[in-house]
Amino acid sequence: MSKVLVVYCSLSGNTKAAAEAIAAGAKGAGAQVTLKTGTEAQPQDLLECDAVALGSYDAFSYMGGGLKDFLDRAFYPTQGQVADKPYAAFVTHGGGGKAGQSIESLAKTFKLKKIAPAVLITGKPEGQAITDLKELGAKLAAAAAK
Repeated sequence: MSKVLVVYCSLSGNTKAAAEAIAAGAKGAGAQVTLKTGTEAQPQDLLECDAVALGSYDAFSYMGGGLKDFLDRAFYPTQGQVADKPYAAFVTHGGGGKAGQSIESLAKTFKLKKIAPAVLITGKPEGQAITDLKELGAKLAAAAAK
């Protein structure tokens, strides 16, 4: 069974809801899912997964501190060991949505392999946004299984 890691940071609960939708999509596609906040996640979690979703709220057009903290702590312990690991990004925002660029920039530094465009959600994920997030989770599960 493939393993998908979903790491996120959330202040209002919107990004947490988005992360839970991605996790549901990955589980529905047959993956084992680990869902953690950026401050909970450890470098070992990144090493042990087959694919990762990275999510944040938009904090002044940058990722939130919780996700940045995880990526800072994970970089050196995982360096050279996660190249080509599938990843996808997701961002909740109130009108900006540029935080996805910072996530994708750091994912390139890790040499992770982007499997889909970032999903950007304005406000709380509802309706089509939930569908899009679940589809992203399923894509991660499929990429993890390869």
